[in-house]
Amino acid sequence: MTGDPEEGMLSWDESVFRNEHVFEIDYVPETFRHRDSQMQSLTYALRPAVRGSRPLNVMVRGPPGTGKTTAIQKLYDEIGAQTRDVQTIRVNCQVNSTRYSVFSRLFEGCFDYEPPSSGISFKKLFGQIAEKLVEDDRVLVVALDDVNYLFYENEASDTLYSLLRAHEEHPGAKIGVIVVSSDPALEVIDALDTRVQSVFRPEDVYFPVYDQPEIVDILHERVTRGFHDGVVATDVLERVGSLTAKSGDLRVGIDLLRRAGLNAEMRASRTVELEDVEKAYETSKYINLSRSLNSLSENERALLEVLVDHDGAQAGEVYERFSEETDLGYTRYSEIVNKLDQLGLIDAEYAEIDGRGRSRSLTLSYEPEAIRERLE
Repeated sequence: MTGDPEEGMLSWDESVFRNEHVFEIDYVPETFRHRDSQMQSLTYALRPAVRGSRPLNVMVRGPPGTGKTTAIQKLYDEIGAQTRDVQTIRVNCQVNSTRYSVFSRLFEGCFDYEPPSSGISFKKLFGQIAEKLVEDDRVLVVALDDVNYLFYENEASDTLYSLLRAHEEHPGAKIGVIVVSSDPALEVIDALDTRVQSVFRPEDVYFPVYDQPEIVDILHERVTRGFHDGVVATDVLERVGSLTAKSGDLRVGIDLLRRAGLNAEMRASRTVELEDVEKAYETSKYINLSRSLNSLSENERALLEVLVDHDGAQAGEVYERFSEETDLGYTRYSEIVNKLDQLGLIDAEYAEIDGRGRSRSLTLSYEPEAIRERLE
């Protein structure tokens, strides 16, 4: 006699998840696998801060989804457990992409409240932060996460210069800087002003892409902590690992597991099947696109909207359409084109045009419909 077909069905108040937060972007895993050498290098650089001295500066490089932010957060947690004499602040430069907004975030971290939204100069803002550090005899460790966004806005050199020279204007201020770049085409040191290069000699810590066995190992722990027993079978996890390795971004796999679990629940199933994974991948594979689009300004999004309908067109033709929408001049338009190119959202290549010399053609890096759908 066959079993009850409803035995494999969830009741209305049940879930396949043991702890869904395990699959959130801000979750910090208890066990941080396959990054021992990177953690040792970061610990070496920051150890002087725990002893009350200025730490070594660090440059953390690697593609998206390779554990850079998690490594810094784990180390910050360890420092916080050891001493109250070190102030650790991580700034998301994708959100805070100007010098003033970076220092506003530092002010908030030091004083536990936001600075006035207007009426305070950068010099005064900077001075209050430095004076607070000296008064409390605390070392400040600043992580500029996704520092590449500061470069896209031409704010990186001024921001770093202010941080690295703080002790000259404010004797006793001890600040260490961790710059974190996810843009493999960006040569951080070469892109800085010479005045910054002369004082910025960071330790270099590289985070390579995880290979497939490492991905499966990491995702297996998420499955164990995030799902109930028996929800994700070995073959399903292997498929998730394969798709994640294809993208090169561990965050795709984490998002994929969560969405596959939600798909299983939609079917009232107690187990995640391959069909749930394949369906979820159609969304999860665009996770980097969605995050990049969320960081864009209104004018930057407007240019992408124009390109959705004019993919592959020459820069001059695209500008005509773009200027009708925004009334921006060509100089600002060119800056936006360069930023979208640096973000990997478009490919802006120069080519010879008969009778017109060299011109750039602008091509979307993703399917136009995928971009259109996420811009709406």
